[in-house]
Amino acid sequence: MTAHSQQPDDFAFDDAYGAEAQKIIARYPEGRQASAVMPLLDLAQRQHGGWLPTAAMNHVADVLEMPAIRVYEVASFYTMYNLEPVGENFVQVCTTTPCALRGCEAILDACREELGIDVGETTSDNKFTLQEVECLGACVNAPMMQIGDDYYEDLDADSTKAVLKALRNGEAPEPGPQSDRKGSEPAGGLTTLTDSAAGAGG
Repeated sequence: MTAHSQQPDDFAFDDAYGAEAQKIIARYPEGRQASAVMPLLDLAQRQHGGWLPTAAMNHVADVLEMPAIRVYEVASFYTMYNLEPVGENFVQVCTTTPCALRGCEAILDACREELGIDVGETTSDNKFTLQEVECLGACVNAPMMQIGDDYYEDLDADSTKAVLKALRNGEAPEPGPQSDRKGSEPAGGLTTLTDSAAGAGG
């Protein structure tokens, strides 16, 4: 059980997160500060180790001078907010149609094998939580998974395990395609605009 695994009695932004919160609030017109609820919930979640206890949501409500229930409604609606503790590495595997067509089940199985947990579970050392999620918006590079703020794309079972092993060893695996293609270009290489010498209209 980690230090953040129980509901704390209180929560407040520290100096760094508090300063960032004020910068965000200043973007909105007077009387419209409640519009900052989503980015402030994100800040609170980051400060608290990846999840939002009730005390953090209450603090956001106080900062924005809005009813706490409205903050709860936002936090419980969007899946980007975690209302229960998650591991240090929050592994989210996309299983929506494009990823399903490209073999996401093999990616999930690789995660289960490498981490020794199932979907919805956290490793005993609190290093990893595994979750199945809906579309993460990187369909052209399917199958893919999100870990923290990073996308790992063009996965197969071996590359999935390699990413997880690197994270377990304290390394920082390069995000993006785990194949040899660049960005979202065709998997077989470019099929048009292959002449780099041709200028615009040439």
